[in-house]
Amino acid sequence: MKKPPLGLSILMFLYFALALVALFRAVNTQAVDLFSLGVIPVLIGLVLRTNWASIVFKVYLGIQTLGLSALGGTAIIAYQISPQDVKVILDGHDIPVPLIAIIAGLLLSFQIYLALAKSTKAYLQTEESIKQE
Repeated sequence: MKKPPLGLSILMFLYFALALVALFRAVNTQAVDLFSLGVIPVLIGLVLRTNWASIVFKVYLGIQTLGLSALGGTAIIAYQISPQDVKVILDGHDIPVPLIAIIAGLLLSFQIYLALAKSTKAYLQTEESIKQE
């Protein structure tokens, strides 16, 4: 079996960690969050190298992009109305919103790069589809 490229391996590890956190959260809160649980079919498709993995990966990235755009638009509007109320506090630490925006943008860009990379396409091609071409 062919090994995934380094970038895709890193992403699969991150998706695995996110899937564990999403499952733990779903069990503890008794609420299903499809935005974070949506990573599970993508991870399964990438690990098993299925035919539909690339499509599901790109659809999930589209959903992430829309969600990040909506969150960013809401943050901009809220900042215009009341700048002192736009805060992110985690365990008592105030996290700057621009830092969160930069990290989210970098993570999304990394995922989009991997989804469109030739190495990912080559990894997801099975032996049967290569013989047909």
